[in-house]
Amino acid sequence: MPFNKGDLVLIEYTVRIKETGALLDTTNAELAKQENIYDSNKLYGPTLVVLGKNWINSVVEEWILNASENSEGEVEVPPSKAFGERDPNKVKVYSLRELQRRGYTPSMGDVVEIDGAQGVIKQISGGRVIIDFNHPLAGKTLVYKVKVVKKLEDFEEKIKALSSRHLGIPQEDITVNYDPAEKKLVVGIPGKYVSRENINYAKITLAADIFELFKDEVQVLVFSEVFKRS
Repeated sequence: MPFNKGDLVLIEYTVRIKETGALLDTTNAELAKQENIYDSNKLYGPTLVVLGKNWINSVVEEWILNASENSEGEVEVPPSKAFGERDPNKVKVYSLRELQRRGYTPSMGDVVEIDGAQGVIKQISGGRVIIDFNHPLAGKTLVYKVKVVKKLEDFEEKIKALSSRHLGIPQEDITVNYDPAEKKLVVGIPGKYVSRENINYAKITLAADIFELFKDEVQVLVFSEVFKRS
């Protein structure tokens, strides 16, 4: 049965560059380790997507909307729907002296920022530096392998998944207490996470999503940080 926009769905996926087969992203920790893209700061395993909120590529989201639980498929995303086509006008030439004046000592492959745009140094020759300001994945077709794990129905399960996604904290570390009479929700997280960079901003974006998605259920949201004696 197809899903609807606003549904909370857990998915597993891998993303590769069609032209090279290189792995860009995955929810599978073992695969990430095998192909040397493992990030110890990332949570692996099924990830939450709120359909209609652009949390995943639009072509993939459209496939999910027409899928059902346990569906698996391969979705090709053309450059026009991914990172755009390559634009030759974004490959520019600068003098070596100009780059040095801007504080750079250019080397091949360096990422530089000029007039607010980031580019990669592709060539240095005869006092000239060629910089490509295209996105590194411009012109590439992406291939997603996607599995729809489940649609979330339970309120507490939804809150935990949403909190985990925003805060980068494992669901098992998150507690949820809800008072339907007062429409008050308390989300508890261990104190060890409070010093994380950008945690307060993550709380703000989480709060915005909770108030949007559960406007009839939640009027008051409290974040509780729990410290335990070691």
